Amino acid sequence: MTPDAAPAEVAILQTSVGDLVVAFWPEVAPDTVRNFIKLAREGFYDGTCFHRIVKGFMIQGGDPLTKDPGAADRYGTGGPGHTIKAEFNTRKHVRGVLSMARSSHPDSAGSQFFICLDDAAFLDGKYTAFGELIRGDATLERIGNTPVTRSASGEESQPTVRIEIEQIRIVPADSIPPRGIGLG
Repeated sequence: MTPDAAPAEVAILQTSVGDLVVAFWPEVAPDTVRNFIKLAREGFYDGTCFHRIVKGFMIQGGDPLTKDPGAADRYGTGGPGHTIKAEFNTRKHVRGVLSMARSSHPDSAGSQFFICLDDAAFLDGKYTAFGELIRGDATLERIGNTPVTRSASGEESQPTVRIEIEQIRIVPADSIPPRGIGLG
């Protein structure tokens, strides 16, 4: 796929506060895109939540431990039981970019992802950017403005309200209705 080509598939993240639609960049991160789509199709993300919200930076989700509200002290440590190799690329981490979360080891990403709330150039070339928000900016803003409190790690990032990822659907890109109809 060329950078100007329309994506074949997109993901609709149906959240408890609205939908986010992301287009993928398989031309720069094919294995990461494949991993995300596979997990989404298996229902892996359904019932998880955005467990980390850093104002002016990003929202993070994809941890299967977040299906259990009683495990909040372990949020951010779960994964799918496998990791994928980093696919660093030249795509910039700007508002709406979808990227993989990881530990300090570059090849430690598995299922956790984040969506940038603002430009984060310090992540460029260090985290695998693999898509971008194409619909749902108001939903992204709503999630980004969720009140937070101190997490178990001491960071002001734990949402005080659960923002659930009810379901992620992978659909043909041409099935998304024109702007102004449905999906906001």
